[in-house]
Amino acid sequence: MSKTTQCKNCEKHFDESFDYCPYCGQESADKLTFGVLFSNTIGNYFAVDARFFKSFIPLMVKPGILARRFVDGKRLSYLHPAQFYLFISVVFFFIFSFTVRKADNDLTQKFQKEFRGEIAIDSLDFKKDSIGIEIAKKALKENAVLTNIAKEDLNAIDSVLTAEQKNPKSTFSFSQKKLDSLIRSGAPLEEKLAHMGLNEGDSLIKRKFFTQILKLYEQKGGGILKTLYDTIPITMFLMLPLFAFLLKIFYWKKGTFAHHMVFSFYFFTFIFTSLCFLILGNMIFEIPVWLKLLFFFSFIIYLMIALRNFYKSSRISTFFKGILVTYVYVMIIVPIAFTGIILVSIFLY
Repeated sequence: MSKTTQCKNCEKHFDESFDYCPYCGQESADKLTFGVLFSNTIGNYFAVDARFFKSFIPLMVKPGILARRFVDGKRLSYLHPAQFYLFISVVFFFIFSFTVRKADNDLTQKFQKEFRGEIAIDSLDFKKDSIGIEIAKKALKENAVLTNIAKEDLNAIDSVLTAEQKNPKSTFSFSQKKLDSLIRSGAPLEEKLAHMGLNEGDSLIKRKFFTQILKLYEQKGGGILKTLYDTIPITMFLMLPLFAFLLKIFYWKKGTFAHHMVFSFYFFTFIFTSLCFLILGNMIFEIPVWLKLLFFFSFIIYLMIALRNFYKSSRISTFFKGILVTYVYVMIIVPIAFTGIILVSIFLY
């Protein structure tokens, strides 16, 4: 009598000599590895079927359960975590693009007002002030609500920019009228950069920075916010493995890195899905700030419950590990990533 094995997906028994389950088609020796996690993801990118709806409800109302089921072998019953994440992220950034366009137009108008001369920059001593810093300070203050910058952070940024103004080496020294004249006459790039203060022996990085600032000046800031947001999707995809790496550190013996990636994919999918509802709701009516804060706080609650359900850890252990993971990610990884986004945006603008 031949030996039988049980399918991890449909839980039916079949002959162990079969490579695939005759009932559902899942590979009998299906081991979850990092390679398997990403296999066929691109090919099945938009192959969203009934599994989407079967996966959606557990994702939203049962934190960590969907990831746990997938890791335990029920993989054909639910949408692949990477596929789920990519699909939702496309939907999110599509919806988000409408908000970006409006915000970009508003910010562009602010820049254009500043460049038209609301700040008296002609004949200023640029060792004490600079057009770029002054415009940045005023634009940030007037768009604090739009950019969700806290008052404390805004004060800190203002302090840094003010300190930069007192440093002659960190400011530009040029006459706006002369630069405008050079731009209108179609002067060579080298002449315009030289007028802004770029020396012949300066580094390529400094040259690139001056070139981008000149471009920002010539275009009156148009499209800068859109360029900033265009880099976010790639950055978010790169930040997801960092979140999984944090989980690996705190749950070292609780599975392979691929298991932590599964959890991360589903968690970030939940965040993007929730943000889709938030943006759509805000388009219909203005959501109060306190409700938005409560909404974001719910992500931490969701993470706590998901960690407990996925890793089967105690409540106390889950609480402290969840707090530490959140703190490290939000206070260290996110600021570094945000700084990277700004720098990349400046050089891609």
